[in-house]
Amino acid sequence: MRGKPDQRRFETLLREHRGIVFKVAGAYARSVHDRDDLAQEIAAQLWRSFGSFDERRAKFTTWMYRVALNVAISHARSAKRSAAEHLEPLDSVHLETIAGNGDAQQDAAERDERLAALHAFVAQLDALNRALVLLYLEDRSYAEIADVLGITETNVATKLNRIKQKLRAQQTREQTRGA
Repeated sequence: MRGKPDQRRFETLLREHRGIVFKVAGAYARSVHDRDDLAQEIAAQLWRSFGSFDERRAKFTTWMYRVALNVAISHARSAKRSAAEHLEPLDSVHLETIAGNGDAQQDAAERDERLAALHAFVAQLDALNRALVLLYLEDRSYAEIADVLGITETNVATKLNRIKQKLRAQQTREQTRGA
């Protein structure tokens, strides 16, 4: 689609896929107020960019993720420069997915401790790797992640493997300290 944006079509697509906006905002903003502001900023940028969206080149959700992540990463960089905010990890549900086995036998205290460590780990990731984890947890294909982030599929696989290795190493260190 080129030229003048179709407001009705945009509103429909945004409504259908608004979860993407909130997930990205939730991964990159600290407080509820900041998340709301970032979600609004993302929606505004999506509208400003909608006229250049070309459905022959990308799926709407891929394009939407690309715009949302660019806005969120810019926001995170600005926040980091001002040193007034810290990034907040992904939602607990997503973090439990990346954590692994999900053993139903774990007691609540142990699970909470593991989740807190995982939150801390994800919070330490740079903006690109945080976006990578967010898309991975959304069950996006390596091809789609690569397209959204502007990197190769091989680079996606390499970065994800490094993140997983780093997470495993951190868990091993923590288990060794706790033993």
